[in-house]
Amino acid sequence: MTVPQQFKGFGIDKAENWNKPQLVKYEANQVASHDVVLENICCGLCGSDIHTLKGAWSPLQRNDLVVGHEIIGKVIAVGKDVKDIKVGDRCGIGACSKSCMDCERCKTDNEQYCNKKVGTYNSEDFDTGYISQGGYSSHSIAHEQYVFPIPEALESAVAAPLMCAGLTVFSPLVRNLGEDAKGKTVGIIGIGGLGHLAIQFANALGANVVAFSRSSSKKDQALQMGAHDFIATGEQKNWNTSYANKFDFILNCASGIDGLNLNDYLSVLKVDAKFVSVGLPPVADTFEVSPFSFIGNACSFGSSLLGSKKEALYMLQLAAEKNIKPWIEEVPITAESCGTALTRCDEGDVRYRFVFTEFDKAFN
Repeated sequence: MTVPQQFKGFGIDKAENWNKPQLVKYEANQVASHDVVLENICCGLCGSDIHTLKGAWSPLQRNDLVVGHEIIGKVIAVGKDVKDIKVGDRCGIGACSKSCMDCERCKTDNEQYCNKKVGTYNSEDFDTGYISQGGYSSHSIAHEQYVFPIPEALESAVAAPLMCAGLTVFSPLVRNLGEDAKGKTVGIIGIGGLGHLAIQFANALGANVVAFSRSSSKKDQALQMGAHDFIATGEQKNWNTSYANKFDFILNCASGIDGLNLNDYLSVLKVDAKFVSVGLPPVADTFEVSPFSFIGNACSFGSSLLGSKKEALYMLQLAAEKNIKPWIEEVPITAESCGTALTRCDEGDVRYRFVFTEFDKAFN
C-alpha cells in the first residue's frame, strides 16, 4: 500500500482551544529505513494529551497539533531495514517514537531515556526537523524500536491504553519487584487511568497489593481490580502508624500531588525500599519532603519514564496470559467527540480510560 503524502487528524491551533479540535490535513514525515507506518485503528486518551494541548508542560510547536500516544494500527509499510515487523501486522505505538539507537541507554534496554528521544507528538525529529503528530489521526510513523506487535488475544481498544498507561506503570513495577513478586507488598497510590492498571499488573506479578486513595469511594472497584487491601488516607487518621515497615515498594500514580503527604508514605517503606512517582502534575507543582524522612529506613525516592521495548513485549504477553484489561469507554472519533472526551477527562469524569475508535469512518 502506498503511504499517503498527507495524513488527516483532529488537531488544535492554539492552547486556548485545547478542547476544540478540528479536522486537519498535514504533510507526513519522511519514512526512514527503520520506520514503520501504521494505518490507525484506535487511540487512547492520556492525561498527557490534555497537559500538552493546554501548553502546561511546553509551548505548542505546531498550529495544527494532533495529540494521542496510545495508538493501535495496521502496518501498511516498513522501511528497508526493518527486521521483525511486516506489512499486515497489528501493532501499537506509545509516547515515544524514535531515539538515536547508538548511545549507551539505547543499547542497554533504556532507550526511552535517550537524550535525543522524539516524543510521538509535539516533538522535533532530530534528523528531519519535523514536529511530530499524534494518534488522533489516520496514520502514524515510528522507528521499529517503538512499534510493538499486539498479541491476538488482546482486542485493539483494550490494547491501546497499555501503550502508555500500561507501560508507564509496568516498567517501574518489574524493575523494582522482578518478574516474581510473591511475598512482597506493593502500594499503589491513585485509582485512575494509571493506578487501575498498576493494581492489575502488580497482582499479576504475584505481589500483595495495597491501594491508596483519599476517600473510600473507589474501594470496591480497587478490590475488584485485584487489590488485597485498601487505605483511604483522608479518612483513616494516622494510617501510617499501623503500616510501619510494611512496603517493599510504593508506586504513585496520582497526577495531583496537592495534599499528598510524602513523608507519611516514606515512613512505611522497608529498609532500602523505594517510592517511585509516575503521575505527572503541572510543571509548577512540587513535592514537600523532609530529609529526615529518608534516614530511618534508608529509603529512596525516584521516578520513571515509559518503558523499554523489552518491557513492553513482556507486558503485552502478561496482559494476554492473565486477562489484564483497562477499564475503557469507547468513543467513535469525531471533532465533537474528541472535544467532549478531553473535557470530561480533564474533569475526572472517566472510569478509567477513553479510547477513540471507528477511525475508518472518520478518515476514509
